[in-house]
Amino acid sequence: MSKPVDVGSIKEGQYIVIDNEPCRVVECEKSKPGKHGSAKARIVAIGVFDNVKRSIVSPVDSKIDVPIIEKKTGQVISISPTSVQLMDLETYETFETSIPSEEEIKSKLSNGVEVEYWKILGRVKIVRVKG
Repeated sequence: MSKPVDVGSIKEGQYIVIDNEPCRVVECEKSKPGKHGSAKARIVAIGVFDNVKRSIVSPVDSKIDVPIIEKKTGQVISISPTSVQLMDLETYETFETSIPSEEEIKSKLSNGVEVEYWKILGRVKIVRVKG
């Protein structure tokens, strides 16, 4: 799920959707309106799931999608070489997600550990290990 927002109101650190991929804004420049056109915004963002750098140039008054991020807590049930099985601590549902690429998170994962995970556009990413 996402909601449309004016491109002119986007700031660094926010999350936007570029090419159906949620991205974190790392750079945002706005130009002044010229003689023949409206003000433009140039946004550079890095993908949340794939760490690919993406950029977009758009008029300031146009719309861009901002993903709705659900921040939840889960417990690690089991770890396989390619995925982690989590149980949500509110609904007690179990699901699998990929192992995070960050080495500091990966090294702390073990059975029974509580983690914070984000649900963005129907996909899950482990953000940090609690405790």
